[in-house]
Amino acid sequence: MADTIIFQSKPAREAPIKTEGLVPWVKTNLFANWQSTVTTLVVGALLLYYVPQFINWAILTATTTTNADACRADGVGACWGVVKEKYRLIIFGRYPFEEQWRPLVATLLMVGLLVASCTRYFWSKWLIIGWVVVLSAFFILMYGSLFGYFDVFGLTKVTTDRWGGLPLTIMLATLSIVLCFPVAICVALGRRSNLPAIRTFCTIYVELIRGVPLISVLFMASFMFPLFMPQGVTVDVLIRVVVGVTLFAAAYMAEVIRGGLQAMPKGQTEAAASLGLSYWQTQFKIILPQALAMVVPGIMNNFIGLFKDTSLVYIVSLYELTGSLGLALNSDADWRPYKLEGYLFIVSIYFVFCFAMSRYSLWIEKQLNKSKLR
Repeated sequence: MADTIIFQSKPAREAPIKTEGLVPWVKTNLFANWQSTVTTLVVGALLLYYVPQFINWAILTATTTTNADACRADGVGACWGVVKEKYRLIIFGRYPFEEQWRPLVATLLMVGLLVASCTRYFWSKWLIIGWVVVLSAFFILMYGSLFGYFDVFGLTKVTTDRWGGLPLTIMLATLSIVLCFPVAICVALGRRSNLPAIRTFCTIYVELIRGVPLISVLFMASFMFPLFMPQGVTVDVLIRVVVGVTLFAAAYMAEVIRGGLQAMPKGQTEAAASLGLSYWQTQFKIILPQALAMVVPGIMNNFIGLFKDTSLVYIVSLYELTGSLGLALNSDADWRPYKLEGYLFIVSIYFVFCFAMSRYSLWIEKQLNKSKLR
């Protein structure tokens, strides 16, 4: 007689825990344990206390009138009239008032080029030509001539010491980022070179630059470098500042890239050698693409820091965005008490650019991680 098979139902399993959505995110990030819960409650209490006061000051009782006396009335909060009155001087610095359409167009071209460079659709050989054309147009519009000798479209020449505000900030950051990246790659490879002379030179360069603040580098480039030039030979202060900022940023970037190179498994290099690839073929086709992908957050962090460090060129009398604000308010005693509103205005500009860079960094990371999900 065959054995009788008796089927017994198993108890129902618990429903899977939901890991997506607002409630799971709040539980994971704000109330995961008692330490996180206490921190969340303390920070929340502070926000509940200060945020309504800030909103009342910045919005509800604020005024946008351009009359400084009206801002001093009782019960008036933030005086945004200072931004309304001085925004052109803050944005464009000491650039001639009647010619300020030129830095406006130049800045829009530069920002458009940066957006195109960050868009996959425009990644082609034509993008290189676009960089050449836009950079040439930028300096022609800002300076008014080509290479300082040929007048273009009858534009009035405006020397670099009168450039300032947002156009100068974007130009300094863009050129420094573009120029420092290849230098950083060469220095990072040099620090891992088997040739003692190259390795020593790159190590000295990195340690020397990282051992001094950027202000010292700018001071040397602006005031000390001309003393070593032959008599009668001068280099524009803007060029010296760009070179100084580039060399400073390249030293820090090189260490980030070197970290990615050291994280690469040795088997990658050995596999390339077994295929008969040369040193440069190995580096540019196998090692560097993977190493740079590992350190995208560190690279973008340096780029964001470099964008904000452009405010230090004020020490060499180049009035970028922060310097232009000081120039606009310090020269007018009526609006001098409202520096806080002015600084909040330029903080919002810095935040927009830095936040966009951080979001783009996350997008790059997601694109690079797709290959790991296969």
